[in-house]
Amino acid sequence: MFIHLIALVAGFTGMEVVAHFMHKYVMHGFLWSLHKSHHQKSRGFFEKNDFYFLIFATPGIALIVTGVNAVFDWKFFLGIGIALYGFTYLLVHDIIIHQRVKWFTKLDNPYIKALRKAHKAHHADVSKDAAVSYGMLWVDRKYFETSDIPPVWRGQNVLF
Repeated sequence: MFIHLIALVAGFTGMEVVAHFMHKYVMHGFLWSLHKSHHQKSRGFFEKNDFYFLIFATPGIALIVTGVNAVFDWKFFLGIGIALYGFTYLLVHDIIIHQRVKWFTKLDNPYIKALRKAHKAHHADVSKDAAVSYGMLWVDRKYFETSDIPPVWRGQNVLF
């Protein structure tokens, strides 16, 4: 049971590291042609960038299926951790940050404010090579350093 919990947590937290490197070196690298749509004004609800969902979901689905076939071993729970990260990405990035669905429009939380500020900095320059802040949940302390965030949160790296 303990190994299952470790696998689930490793799947979730490991995806933040994977997402950072994939975003920086793949999405802003050789697959910029798909991700570029995310840095441009959207012409509709969907954009080419949404195909990354399939790229990121495939390992999680494969692990869940192989883990089920192995009587719910650690691979199942690792896949569930990856899937939970995917759900969190949908909620945080697409709904809370980009407001693709108009839910949670008035969140007044220091972490959410810093997260939005970091993401806004990422989108400030629409060129392939100029972006900063590639992660999703990890927020660099500099985005907390502002007068509208309580002192207890300033200067801390925070992982949601």
